[in-house]
Amino acid sequence: MDDVERDLGEQPLARLMAEKGLKSHDLVAASTEQITHKMVQRGCKGRRLTRNVQGKLLRAFDKATGEVHKLADLFTY
Repeated sequence: MDDVERDLGEQPLARLMAEKGLKSHDLVAASTEQITHKMVQRGCKGRRLTRNVQGKLLRAFDKATGEVHKLADLFTY
């Protein structure tokens, strides 16, 4: 079996989205890349995402907020 921990607990992305009053749909709508509501929810809940999906969520979050963040600001893994 795979020993990689998949559920990493709520991520900073969820807290930052709440502080800014953003919902999953806001990130999906802001993104020019193909992201889904499910990707955003998994990222918030702490399900392990690939680096590619993390980058898509980062770019969508930056576009939705008009700010610039690093991956470490949104994810703890």
